[in-house]
Amino acid sequence: MPPRARTLLMPLAAATLLVASTIFLFAATGARWRPADTGLPVPAADFSAAVIESAVTDAAAAKEELSFVDENGRPDDPASSSAAAARCDPSHAAVRVFMYDLPPEFHFGLLGWSPPTDGAADAAMWPDVGSGAAAPRYPGGLNQQHSVEYWLTLDLLSSSSPPCGAAVRVADSRDADVVFVPFFASLSYNRHSRVVPPEKVSRDKGLQERLVRYLMAQPEWKRSGGADHVIVAHHPNSLLHARSVLFPAVFVLSDFGRYHPRVASLEKDVIAPYKHMAKTFVNDSAGFDDRPTLLYFRGAIFRKEVKIDSWKGGNIRQELHYMLKDEKDVYFAFGSVQDHGASKASQGMHASKFCLNIAGDTPSSNRLFDAIVSHCVPVIISDDIELPYEDALDYSKFSIFVRSSDAVKKGYLMRLIRGVSKHQWTMMWRRLKEVDKHFEYQYPSQKDDAVQMIWQTLARKVPAIRLKSHRSRRFSRYDRGGK
Repeated sequence: MPPRARTLLMPLAAATLLVASTIFLFAATGARWRPADTGLPVPAADFSAAVIESAVTDAAAAKEELSFVDENGRPDDPASSSAAAARCDPSHAAVRVFMYDLPPEFHFGLLGWSPPTDGAADAAMWPDVGSGAAAPRYPGGLNQQHSVEYWLTLDLLSSSSPPCGAAVRVADSRDADVVFVPFFASLSYNRHSRVVPPEKVSRDKGLQERLVRYLMAQPEWKRSGGADHVIVAHHPNSLLHARSVLFPAVFVLSDFGRYHPRVASLEKDVIAPYKHMAKTFVNDSAGFDDRPTLLYFRGAIFRKEVKIDSWKGGNIRQELHYMLKDEKDVYFAFGSVQDHGASKASQGMHASKFCLNIAGDTPSSNRLFDAIVSHCVPVIISDDIELPYEDALDYSKFSIFVRSSDAVKKGYLMRLIRGVSKHQWTMMWRRLKEVDKHFEYQYPSQKDDAVQMIWQTLARKVPAIRLKSHRSRRFSRYDRGGK
């Protein structure tokens, strides 16, 4: 063998000898291998690679496991294979939500629901909507306009089971992005805002006072100062007595017309659509030439007098009425959908090309959402209006915006509307048919409907919520005396 070959083989032989010696040493001493960074116990002597791989996989899955609850508010058992196979993973949700187990008097108790007397203690707070039982019905009529809290609560109660939505309820608040407060504030205002003798305080105000005491005592509120809490107060007059105390929370509102800027703002809060009262125009093929009415308006002519410093809307309805009453292809229907009937009002909007949405007692109104689901191009005359999920939807693609100061100029509004070509109108009409699903409240919730869009909007708020929450803790340790 050439000297150069012997020189190359010597290190190889030495390495082979070292490996053989090591194997012999481990076999002789009975040493057992321990995974370096898995934290697993030492396996038995006759282990296999497949066993190790399985153990590592199981450990990683356990580490990533997030707590979640079933439809009745009970934590699911992670060890149950059937539960794991038929649940929604919180780590895949757009937003993870912890919901307080408030007594029924704050939510479904307002609908006449009461827990079964023979039910489990941990299920006493909620109706068993996940077992196929019907959910307690929300009252009809105009009450439904502000029923947002009802739909969001129902969605959370069933969020652990497929089909999985944007929000999943978790059992541990430390796993949550936001904390949901299930108070049916709008329903409480609509039904119980008047004092009933011999009581000195209305039931609605009493509930708000008890809610404030409850939240102030919760570790979740103390931990964030309320910054990560979500409270629905969609009716403009709901939560009237508690809003100045609970304002650090994220409010879900219809608009900011009756809120002080320090209490509510677009930066902090979420705008949600009204539940529309008109019937959705299903399979709409009524294009430009099939809608004989050019402009449609339904609503009161005179606004209520509302003295709110932050809302300075003028009563332009009367002025517009006098300007447009002689136009042959313009229709004014006085009164609400409830006054006329949903069917009649829907027919009027379905037969119209444009629908007026004029500022009412507050900057927003249900008329906008009735127009959207009727595929009647909205003409929005409300300078201070804020719109649902406008960071995701470009309303200018299916609506026309008119400044109030321009709307009352003689001839301005009709020249603007008559100047919209058939092609331009058709493009907006087609877009309306694409986006109307975003304004539908329903249970079970469906992909991209109003419930899911609200959760997605909240998910986009989470980074700002975390920033605010973290900033609020800067000096909390020192405020407690360094403990």
